[in-house]
Amino acid sequence: MNIIELHDSAWRQLAARRAQLPHALLLSGQRGVGKFDLARRFAESLLCEDLGDGSRACGACPACGWLAQGNHPDLRVLQPNALVEGEVTEAGDGEEAGKKKASLQITIDQVRALDEFLHVGTHRQRARVVLLNPAEAMNRATANAILKSLEEPIAGTLFILISSEPSRLLPTIRSRCQSIPVQVPARATASEWLRQAGVSDGEQSLALAGGSPLLALELGGKNERILLDALIAQVSRGRDLEPLAAAAILDKTVKAEKRPAPLKRTVDWAQKWLFDLTLASAGLPPRYFLAQASLLQRLAKATDARKLLAFNRKAIQYKAQCEQPVNSRLFLEEFFLNYAKLF
Repeated sequence: MNIIELHDSAWRQLAARRAQLPHALLLSGQRGVGKFDLARRFAESLLCEDLGDGSRACGACPACGWLAQGNHPDLRVLQPNALVEGEVTEAGDGEEAGKKKASLQITIDQVRALDEFLHVGTHRQRARVVLLNPAEAMNRATANAILKSLEEPIAGTLFILISSEPSRLLPTIRSRCQSIPVQVPARATASEWLRQAGVSDGEQSLALAGGSPLLALELGGKNERILLDALIAQVSRGRDLEPLAAAAILDKTVKAEKRPAPLKRTVDWAQKWLFDLTLASAGLPPRYFLAQASLLQRLAKATDARKLLAFNRKAIQYKAQCEQPVNSRLFLEEFFLNYAKLF
């Protein structure tokens, strides 16, 4: 089962736009559902010179060969350098803090580099496609530059914006895009997709991922689990938590992580843990951490809903803060000191 079959409804909406392409599409949905992969497949179908079934790239023509090699002249992908390079982006201490970190933003320089691409003819007399992933990573200058391109569309050019947080985009950008929501697939479909991908505990991984199959696939490997398991080991201690020691352990794990935004991903997992802890305090089953249901119930007895709701609000602020350059050790110390107060 491929990404098109996983998101058949969204693919049919994309295919319906082939006859009369808009100048911009916005694919939105929660993290890990496969938005970028779906957008990439659609871009490939637009550039393919021999569509097999009328909607999917053939994989055999010269254009598909260039796409497979990542060098088709009529396709550009704009992503934060941190996402491309997979570098750690949080500020650290000492020597590591002095190194230039890869950006978590799509920069104005990346957009300016599109000028020649957008204003010369296409190489194969077909579409010209620009993918922006994730679109919410554009800073203000970048967003205004993209807005200008959307306000003055160039014939034969399609911008595809991929976003997990479309509310963070400028309203003027959203209004100039045709929106296609990429929904969480049915649980049975996602489970089968994971089974075919070799994930043995698909149900638990899907629950942790909030139903997002690609995130669940990441959890089936060891990389994301290292970060998640390190967090669970500390937050599960409840009143026995030692905040400063916990911060030191998590900080070491965060700095060892080679993929982008490890601190933000840590806060994402912490928010899900707090959500389940809040459910447990109301006598409800967990949504994400199914394997820790009994542990959550025990922890919930040592706190109350008022404290949990207040800390959930605080966690929203933490998520915003960790998208800025911060000292991860100090950030985690504050987080765990406040978490310990719950108990």
